[in-house]
Amino acid sequence: MARRTLVLFGLLSFGCTPPSPCGPAEAKVTRVIDGDTLELESGVKLRLLLTDTPETTGAKADCFGAQAVERTQAVVEGKTVQLSYDDARCQDMFGRTLAYVKVGGVELNSTLVKDGLACTLFIAPAGDARREEFETYEVEAKTARTGMWGACSAVPCDK
Repeated sequence: MARRTLVLFGLLSFGCTPPSPCGPAEAKVTRVIDGDTLELESGVKLRLLLTDTPETTGAKADCFGAQAVERTQAVVEGKTVQLSYDDARCQDMFGRTLAYVKVGGVELNSTLVKDGLACTLFIAPAGDARREEFETYEVEAKTARTGMWGACSAVPCDK
């Protein structure tokens, strides 16, 4: 117990946080499966927390799905990204790790929603602390008719 406390104190005193039980703090993205799902160099499949892009897999071609994939590829494919998690739930029902993804100081999850390339998807309880923030981004994009909200006659994730 004393050793664990000492290690935790050491991490915190140097500005570090203990690692998440959900996964690493950074990883290389080797493949973009669709706009909200990535594959890491380790083989782990990762789902963007609070983010739901139009579908492009399984013979689906939802309106604005290709644009979401293209943006995600441009931002993260082949790059080392920073990952953060909501330790309340590490995986979705398909076994994909749930995470927020940052590259170059910019968070992909919120950017996709702000730019009208994704809706908010809450997978309880993961993301509860930021759910309202993401819902606000979605309402703002919808109101401004940004991205899919201005281009698609039917938005696949519209509630």
